[in-house]
Amino acid sequence: MAQVDTSDKNFYDRSYLNAINPDGDLFLVSGFGVYPNLGVVDAFAIARKGDRQWAVRFSDALEHRSLDLAVGDYRIEVVEPLCRLRVVCGGDDGGLGFDLTWEATCAAVQEPPHLMMSSTRPILDASRFAQTGAWSGTIAVDGEDVSVTPDRWMGTRDRSWGIRPVGDPDPAGRTAEAPTEGFWWLYLPLRFEGFSIIVIAQENPDGFRILNDATRIWDDGRIEQLGWPRIDIDYRSGTRRPDAATIHLTDRTGTPVTIALTTRDGMALHVGGGYGGDPDWSHGQWRGRGWVSRTVYDLTDPAVAGRIPYGVNEYPTIADCDGVHGVGMFEHGCFGRHDPSGFADWSSVAP
Repeated sequence: MAQVDTSDKNFYDRSYLNAINPDGDLFLVSGFGVYPNLGVVDAFAIARKGDRQWAVRFSDALEHRSLDLAVGDYRIEVVEPLCRLRVVCGGDDGGLGFDLTWEATCAAVQEPPHLMMSSTRPILDASRFAQTGAWSGTIAVDGEDVSVTPDRWMGTRDRSWGIRPVGDPDPAGRTAEAPTEGFWWLYLPLRFEGFSIIVIAQENPDGFRILNDATRIWDDGRIEQLGWPRIDIDYRSGTRRPDAATIHLTDRTGTPVTIALTTRDGMALHVGGGYGGDPDWSHGQWRGRGWVSRTVYDLTDPAVAGRIPYGVNEYPTIADCDGVHGVGMFEHGCFGRHDPSGFADWSSVAP
């Protein structure tokens, strides 16, 4: 989009990808964004291994729009539209870099429009399509080259565009009179033998759902709606970290479709990834021409660990859908008040 039909500085156009090995201890998330009204293009990659999280970020001036998805030493190549991508990120000694090819395992599906209000103002008004896939190539991290093969590495990707908070924060203005009471979000793309399932939901503090969708995409191309997701999350005692969950869905005949999930250690998107609440960098923020930043975070450092619960986290997950084994990603954010979960305020945790 060379020129967009809004002057809102928060217009964005972003690709997001992740790479998951459900049997390993390495998890990778990456993305590329363009912000036409801010004149900025940027990309990031973050990887978790053990108790450390590596982050690399690139940012530059957006001179003109083209079909090239590249900034600094990062690029996404569209090998076959909606089917195959190559993602390359230059690394350094002991840091993070990769050369990976993603191949779709299901058709792309467009999710419902996503609208989120702050008082009378839309702060998020976006569209998105998503797919599951498999990866091949190499990830270099912490001085080790990790071989990535499609039989062991799956991944999901989405492409979204519209308006969301990017760049430097807007003045609070009137919204300071009514600060956010809480945030609850779930994004669940899963891959099973023969099909994929993508669930997305967002709720207000009182439980009113402002975004709701559950879709099964069969390998033969059929797309099936699975009704209103009922979501039961088992939070770890003393935290809001989801250890397990059960997702209750229904097909068009009324037959229940039930997914049981267990998670392993995940990724804090706001620790080096530029998502909401990241104090080091945010998407679309002007950092000058040719800006590059590489950071390694110790997740046991109290200064880092203390802020992990107050942002969106992604957890590789093992899934079972009525006896069919699957893997995928459990993206969840729950902070502040959320009545259905029994959280009364920002300090509430699971019993």
